[in-house]
Amino acid sequence: MYAAPGNAGMAQQAELADIKAEDTDGLAKFARENNIDLTVVGPENPLAAGIVDKFTENGLAIFGPTQKATAIESSKVFAKDLMQRHGIPCAKSASFTEYEKAIEYIQSQRPPIVIKADGLAAGKGVIIAETSTEATKTLESVMKDKSFGAAGDSVVIEEHLMGREMSFFVFTDGQRVLPTVPACDYKRIYDGNRGPNTGGMGSYSPPPFYNQLMGDIIMKTIMEPVILALNDDGRTYQGTLYGGLMITNNMPKVIEFNARLGDPETQVVLPRLKTDLLEVILAVLENKLDTIKLEWTRDACVGVVLASGGYPGSYKKGLPISGLDELDKDIMVFHAGTTQGKGGQILTSGGRVMTVTALGKDLGEARKKVYKNIDRILFDGCYYRKDIAVSE
Repeated sequence: MYAAPGNAGMAQQAELADIKAEDTDGLAKFARENNIDLTVVGPENPLAAGIVDKFTENGLAIFGPTQKATAIESSKVFAKDLMQRHGIPCAKSASFTEYEKAIEYIQSQRPPIVIKADGLAAGKGVIIAETSTEATKTLESVMKDKSFGAAGDSVVIEEHLMGREMSFFVFTDGQRVLPTVPACDYKRIYDGNRGPNTGGMGSYSPPPFYNQLMGDIIMKTIMEPVILALNDDGRTYQGTLYGGLMITNNMPKVIEFNARLGDPETQVVLPRLKTDLLEVILAVLENKLDTIKLEWTRDACVGVVLASGGYPGSYKKGLPISGLDELDKDIMVFHAGTTQGKGGQILTSGGRVMTVTALGKDLGEARKKVYKNIDRILFDGCYYRKDIAVSE
């Protein structure tokens, strides 16, 4: 097993290949030369760059949607248009490529106002402006100052939905759609859901407010229709689709879609999966998802992200991490921004450094295990939220 480019955690399970995730040609060349049987894509950028198309052209098996299908995540303007054309419940919105027209629209809206950069922005391209003045400044930053680069050439401005946020994953072979268990994550950097958005500061599964009726509604009104809509658009979708949802009065609306197993939610969903994940992936690729029945543990799962001081802004890298060998045996640590230094020392190399995860008979027990072990992990400036799953 190989991981490209990998991190210090993956190095304990796989051989690292020093190839950037966006280097689709380099990755395809590596897969050919090493007779790789299956490739699973983690991040969104290579999907948007067409890595699945590249591998398929070369006769290489790969799990993930095509470049055209990935537009459901890589372009919020496309996703909104698709949902509105097919009657998939979502927030009311308008899309703009001209700054002046976007400003006019903002002035006609009641705060809070949600502003989304059209393209990929590592989970940080969504800003909730509490006032019209803040919305105007945000728009200037995104469209004029290019704070998210070309991702901000177009923007979506939408109403602010209130309710409970929830993540809902499905596996699909393009025809059949198989739901997983749901999860909840925490996007804001500070306790109490304050501060700027991040790529996710923690998550838990299952949400106590979730029930089977809600799941059926989500499947019938959102997940199945969007797969059919993509098919109708000539964008057959195979892989995992993540729906970021807002539950208002027990009715779901779409906030966003991700074209992959997004973290940190995946890190509390997959530990609950009893079915062999490889069997599920192969069934997707072979259009045999109807032969799979997903089985799940009844245990709850909680994951808390340890971040570098200063994230989601600027932060230091190369800081030594200690205490990982002092954790309880039933604790899972998913590395993100880590690398291995001289002598095997594990160092920080990103904003979100790792997620500490545990299973328990309920959320309270899982949470207690995680926070007990987090205190043993040390690196300079380490920051994490103290309220993950605290009131659930």
